[in-house]
Amino acid sequence: MIDRSAPRGVLPAPEPRGVARAPAALPVRPRTGRLLVLATVFVCAACGLVYELELLALGSYLIGDSVTQASVVLSVMVFAMGVGSLLAKALRTRPAFGFALVEAALALLGGLSAMALYASFAWLGESRPALVAFSFAIGVLIGAEIPLLMVLIQRIRRQDAGGAVADLFAADYVGALVGGLAFPFLLLPVLGQLTGAMFTGAVNVTAGGGLVLWLFRRDLSRRARWLLIAVNVTVLALLAGATVLADDFERVARRAVYGGEVRVAVQTGVQELVLTGPPNGSPRSLDLFLDGRLRVSGYDEYRYHEALVHPAMTGPHTRVLVLGGGDGLAAREVLRYRDVASVTVVELDPGVVRLARTDPMLSALNERAYEDPRLGAVTEDAFRWLRGTGARARFDVIVSDLPDPGITPSTKLYSQEFYGLAARALRPGGRLAVHAGPPGTRPRTYWTVEATLRAAGLRTTPYSAGGRLSGFTAGPDRVLGAGSAAATLPQDWGFVLAAREGAPGLRVDRDTPVLRSLSTQSLADAARDTERTRVSGLPPSTLPHPRYS
Repeated sequence: MIDRSAPRGVLPAPEPRGVARAPAALPVRPRTGRLLVLATVFVCAACGLVYELELLALGSYLIGDSVTQASVVLSVMVFAMGVGSLLAKALRTRPAFGFALVEAALALLGGLSAMALYASFAWLGESRPALVAFSFAIGVLIGAEIPLLMVLIQRIRRQDAGGAVADLFAADYVGALVGGLAFPFLLLPVLGQLTGAMFTGAVNVTAGGGLVLWLFRRDLSRRARWLLIAVNVTVLALLAGATVLADDFERVARRAVYGGEVRVAVQTGVQELVLTGPPNGSPRSLDLFLDGRLRVSGYDEYRYHEALVHPAMTGPHTRVLVLGGGDGLAAREVLRYRDVASVTVVELDPGVVRLARTDPMLSALNERAYEDPRLGAVTEDAFRWLRGTGARARFDVIVSDLPDPGITPSTKLYSQEFYGLAARALRPGGRLAVHAGPPGTRPRTYWTVEATLRAAGLRTTPYSAGGRLSGFTAGPDRVLGAGSAAATLPQDWGFVLAAREGAPGLRVDRDTPVLRSLSTQSLADAARDTERTRVSGLPPSTLPHPRYS
């Protein structure tokens, strides 16, 4: 029998076996029903992309190496969507009921995924298996949506399959755009990762369940309606309960990660900042974590900052530029020289600068560097600043106190292009000091930095500093669980001193302010030890071809 509702010249899409041919009995006109289905597609697509971005963000934060985590999440999720599309065939005989169950499951999994991943990281010390599992499960459920929605929209009014697919995918893609923009600009800054995911889940289950329970209620038996109501109410209750407990959960999980002396925990637009230490303790007991990495330890940070700064200060040093170093500790070492006229700190995260200015322990550790009138701070990406404002400035000394390139977002700050910009900002006779990662445990990374500096036209002198008393590292190493062997942590910090005119010598001036761990002899010994780790023949890292891993 020919379907007269199909457009002339177009064959109607075949009905799945077991699905009635009669249009659905709707409480609204078919045109309005189609608009409601498309609106639900829009909302569910936005929620689905938020779940995906949440997994990407948490994967990069908890595990590190954002390129790898993005590849894992996206590839697993796209594969799982194909699996979900196939599995949806079993639900086509009861598309409304099946769609409502899929959305309820998706809302629950997606809404609680952030909390589950953070719990895995905090108590198990490993979140990659949970990341893969949630990516697959959420992908399967997202993949099941479109086939079921295709059946539902054809139940309202028959049309050619191509037109129905075009309408569904248009609503899906526009919803994905809105979800993609809402995540970084609304959900993350206003609600945070945990609450934002749970709010998205609540919107998801309300939209999916509401559509089926109202628009397609006559397709459901009485028992099916009550079952769906119970499922949706249960999901909303679980998400609401988790939202109420989110703050307590964060505090407990944070203590599991950082210990019991968390003093400050702030999520900025760039990263999570955590300060630990006794409230009235010595600055030496302070630890500063950035995105779960121990960035500063009061016990041994002076060894790192003295070795980074003072060898570069043996020549002219009237004007000094510090790239990164918003904690003020590298600036503290620079400001010990009375003949320094100005210090410019370029730090990406204004939260770090604010903390260094106002926190009593951190400001005591940096000896209140930000109160010195010679110091000025700029909150901007270092690469962008060197291309813009910095292109007109010239400095005697540039200190690159940046997280090493083992962290993917830092890779561009260790590229040949970046070092070319830095070299351009040096005055004649100027020096560039670069933190380059530990040569003892990551020699390929360290010597790639050195090769990249040489490719930018600079002459280099590699050296290092040992004597770590803590797990303080600027690299990709994460907080380790209790009982982890200290031997697994890097034992040194690696640096490269560079200049345009010739390889700079390693020494400290006799009139250098009092140093606790550094001397000309210790620098010479460290340079010899560093040279033993050399990896030759490494190509430089560039923006289109990063070499760090």
